[in-house]
Amino acid sequence: MSVVNRVAPLPVASWEDRERFVAGLSATAGYSPSSMLLKLISSFGEKDIKYCYWKSATRVERAMAGESDLDLLVDRGSRDRVTALLCEHGFKPWPDAVGRGHSVIASFLGYEESCQTIRHVHVHFRLVLGHSLLKNFRLPIESRLIARSVLYPRFPLRLLDPADEALLLVVRYSLELSRIDPIALRQRSELERKYAEALAFVMTNVDPNELSRRARELFSAKTTNQIRETACSFGATLPRGAVRAAIARELAPYRTYNGLESSARIFARSTLFAASAVNRRLFRAPRAPRRRCPGGGVLISFVGVDGSGKSTQLAEVRKWLGAEIDVLTYYFGSGDGEPSLLFRPFKTISRSIAARIRVKPKGASHGKISDRPPGAIYSLMFVVWALAVALDKWIKLVSAQRAIARGFVVVTDRFPQNENVQFNDGPLLHRLTLAPAWLLRLESSVYEIAQRSPPDLVIKLQVGYATVANREPDMQPELISQKIEWLKDIKFADARVVSIDAKQSLAEVKRQVKRAIWDIF
Repeated sequence: MSVVNRVAPLPVASWEDRERFVAGLSATAGYSPSSMLLKLISSFGEKDIKYCYWKSATRVERAMAGESDLDLLVDRGSRDRVTALLCEHGFKPWPDAVGRGHSVIASFLGYEESCQTIRHVHVHFRLVLGHSLLKNFRLPIESRLIARSVLYPRFPLRLLDPADEALLLVVRYSLELSRIDPIALRQRSELERKYAEALAFVMTNVDPNELSRRARELFSAKTTNQIRETACSFGATLPRGAVRAAIARELAPYRTYNGLESSARIFARSTLFAASAVNRRLFRAPRAPRRRCPGGGVLISFVGVDGSGKSTQLAEVRKWLGAEIDVLTYYFGSGDGEPSLLFRPFKTISRSIAARIRVKPKGASHGKISDRPPGAIYSLMFVVWALAVALDKWIKLVSAQRAIARGFVVVTDRFPQNENVQFNDGPLLHRLTLAPAWLLRLESSVYEIAQRSPPDLVIKLQVGYATVANREPDMQPELISQKIEWLKDIKFADARVVSIDAKQSLAEVKRQVKRAIWDIF
C-alpha cells in the first residue's frame, strides 16, 4: 500500500488562525516591523512587482523586524525595477566576496537611522538551494511559487502558500544540512530544531493531498510519497538518508555543478572558511570572507585630541558594521591601542623604561617635564622608539591599503599626518636638535606615504578643554588648548572631513558618526 493511501487528509486551518499563531510568537518576542522594510514591500505592491517571501512563516516577524535577513524571491523580469526601488528606499547593493556569492542572488544593505540599525535584504531571481557555501540546486518553479503566494494579514508582504512552504522545508533540509558543510555542522542541532518547528507549524495548514500535487511538479511518485510521509510527521521525523538522496538525485538535472566538481568546490570553500576563521582570530590579515564594499573598500579615520572618544567610537562602529560587513580596525597611535606584532616588544620595553623616568625632557606632552633638552642616552632611546613607531605605522598603512583593495571597510583610531608635527601622530625625531638628516628623511617617508593615500573619510571629534583635562590629567594644560586649535586646522588633503561636536551626548555623537559613515558607501 502506498504512503499516500495510508495518510489521512488533515483539516486545513484558516489564514486567520495562521496569522494569530505567528502574531502570538512575535508578541512574545516583542518584535515590531521595521518602517524601512514596510515602506519597501509596500512599494513592491504599488509597482506591481511579482515576488514573495520564501522562507518559513515562523520567521517572517523576525525578518520584518530586521532581526534576520529578509529573503525575497522576485520575478527575474522585474530585476531592474526591484533594484531601483531598493536604491530609492535607501538600500545599497553589497556583493558577496569572491567564492561566496551566486549570480542569481543579490544582497542589499540599508541603514535605518531611526534605530541606527542595518537592514539586510536578499533578492533571489532564481530559487537555488544547497550547502551554505555552495548553492548547487535550482528549483525551476519560481513563477508558480510567486503566483500561488498569499498576502500576510499583518502587513503587505506576500508569503509562500502553506503547501509550497511545506514542500520547500523538506527539500531545503535535504539539500542544506550536510556533514561536510562546516557552517551547518556547527549549528546542526539548532537548524534541525528550527526545521522541525517550522514544519510542524505549517502542516497544520496543509492538506497532504495538495502537498502531494505540489511535489509531483518536481519529483516522481515514489519520492513524492516519501516527502509526504516526512511532512505529515509534523517535524517528528526529518528527512533521512534515503529521502535526501532521492531528492538530490531527481534534482540533478538542475545542478550547477556535477557531483565531483561540487564536492571539490565545497571542500575548497570549507578550507577557505576555516582559514578565514583562524585569520580573524590570530592574524587579522586583509582577507574578506563575506562581502565586498560596493565600489571598492573605504578607509575611515577617527582623529582628535587625547580623550576625545576615538576608541569608543571605533568600537561602536565595528560592532555596528561588523554583523554584516567585513571590517578591519587599526590603531595608529603609540599608546594603549593594539600594536603590530613587530612593535609589540618595543611597546612593552618602553613602558618599563618610562616608569623609571620621573622627569621627562623638554618636548614631552605628559607627566613632569623639565626645561632641559634630552640627554645622549635618552636621545638614543628616543631615536629607536621613533623609528619603531614609524615602522609600525608603515606596516599598518600597507596592510590597510591591501584591505581597501580587497573590498574591506577599514576603520582607524588616529591616522599619520605631517601637516603639524606638534600634533598627534606626526613625526617624532624633530624633537631632537641633533638628529641626522638621513634619519629625519627615513622617518618622514612613512608620513609622506600616509599623506599620499589619505582616508576616504576623516571624522574629527571636537571636545573642550575640560573634557580633555578630566580624561588626560597628566597632559600639560597649555598643550591641551593648543591641540584643540591645531585639530581644527589640519586638512587631510583630498579626504572628506566631518567635524562632530563630541561634547554632545554619547548617543547623539554615535548617531552623527553612523550617518557620516553610511553616506560614503
